[in-house]
Amino acid sequence: MLDKQVPDVTLKTRVRDESVGGPNPFRWQDLPIHEAFAGKKVVVFSLPGAFTPTCSNEQCPAFERLYDDFRAAGVDEIYCIAVNDAFVMYQWGKNLGLNKVKLLPDGSGTFTRRMGMLINKDHLGFGLRSWRYAMVVEDNKVTAWFEEPGINDSGEDDDPYGETAPEKVLEALQAGKV
Repeated sequence: MLDKQVPDVTLKTRVRDESVGGPNPFRWQDLPIHEAFAGKKVVVFSLPGAFTPTCSNEQCPAFERLYDDFRAAGVDEIYCIAVNDAFVMYQWGKNLGLNKVKLLPDGSGTFTRRMGMLINKDHLGFGLRSWRYAMVVEDNKVTAWFEEPGINDSGEDDDPYGETAPEKVLEALQAGKV
């Protein structure tokens, strides 16, 4: 995966816009990934889904907690991408109280598929989702890759979490390995 360009895809997001009015003042806004990551050093991590146990109790909150340490290590932004729609990602971020980590909805799984990380989680009733991975991206090029072992479509795992923990990614950045 190293030196690979991230996929040039556009994600469908929702942004707050008070001019919309009403109880749901949001509008659709396209987010071209190459434009968002251009000229930046970002950390992107992906996980099976919003509101799932490990993602909600461990991974997302830990990246939020360590955000300032990542910034001190030269990272411009941290993004979490999941094969969920914009509505779900918004509510999940609100539920978690995220203020720093940016959530990216990959509702159709296009980004995830093009990264080679789209798996079938039918055994849990999830359908197609992302395998857990993290990466450092500099100006749209993957410079560091972290992936949980045992990628599979048949549920032959216990949703491993360790290799993609923010502490491991941060350690690599601080050691100058990235």
